[in-house]
Amino acid sequence: MRVAVYYSNRDVRIEQRDRPAIGEDEILLRVEASGICGSDVMEWYRLKSAPRVLGHEVAGTIEECGSKVKGFRPGDRVTVSHHVPCNTCRYCLQGNHTVCDTLRSTNFEPGGFSEYIRVPAINVDRGTFRIPPEMSFEEATFVEPLGCVVRGFRIAGMSPSKSVLVAGSGISGLLHIKLARALGADFIVATDVHPYRLNFAERCGADLAVRAGDRVKERVLEKFGRLCDLVFLCSSADGAIKDGLDCVERAGTVVFFAPKKPGEHYPMELFSIWRDNITIKNTYASAPLDSLTALELIARGRVDVKDLITHVLPMDEIQKGFRLVEDAGESIKVIIKPHQ
Repeated sequence: MRVAVYYSNRDVRIEQRDRPAIGEDEILLRVEASGICGSDVMEWYRLKSAPRVLGHEVAGTIEECGSKVKGFRPGDRVTVSHHVPCNTCRYCLQGNHTVCDTLRSTNFEPGGFSEYIRVPAINVDRGTFRIPPEMSFEEATFVEPLGCVVRGFRIAGMSPSKSVLVAGSGISGLLHIKLARALGADFIVATDVHPYRLNFAERCGADLAVRAGDRVKERVLEKFGRLCDLVFLCSSADGAIKDGLDCVERAGTVVFFAPKKPGEHYPMELFSIWRDNITIKNTYASAPLDSLTALELIARGRVDVKDLITHVLPMDEIQKGFRLVEDAGESIKVIIKPHQ
């Protein structure tokens, strides 16, 4: 089978490998669509494990089932989580599934940018979800990234009537905007440095889209008369962080969604955070419940993701796809079709 092997952002090679053999409690998935995540082009994160086959936003058709697999059969359309928790450790039992050691070590073989993947038993058990007939494979690739956003909203305490600021209007930021609108936000502010993405933010439901660093706090106060209850930092740029911290309302919450490189520091003035009772939280990955919630939100049309798909490319053009995502220009979601 063909796989796309990542050596660097500018060196993704199509190679041949044997189709994975599955065990009696595993499934073989024919990958129909696989999204390129922003984390796939973070070289500081990816180069240390290169060469490898990336891709974790997958949807496809079950090709084979092991003899002991229950609940699934060949031909089922599914999406599969690459990271799944054990559900029994102290972290999981306290609801902190995304710091579970098992979640951080599970994956499928070899990766979503391949024609077929082997789904281990634990991923079959708690990370494989049927795709409704009305949902396309391309839409289903959003279950994982939207699940991460769902978790962020859950830990932030999102509720109707709260105001939201999203700093950074890339794909994760736009999903934040769409979910905030679906959950009844009072008003939504979006920032970015690219006009193309600010335009997308308005189309996705932002009431105010402002160039990052351009009097953001003043413009929020001018338009709405108050600041934002919840701030989601979907960019790790210092300017985005400053805008977010400037715009959080007293007793509000700031959620760090996008990471900086290890060893880098965050620009934070702690006195105002203490004085104004600001809560700082962070979020990483998603738990199975978040993925199921994301699946339902997409399936029921509460969060429409179709308009976020700007490029659908065959496997042979995956290098172009990585370039589009890395350049962060006029593209939002890039999806690879391994069998095209």
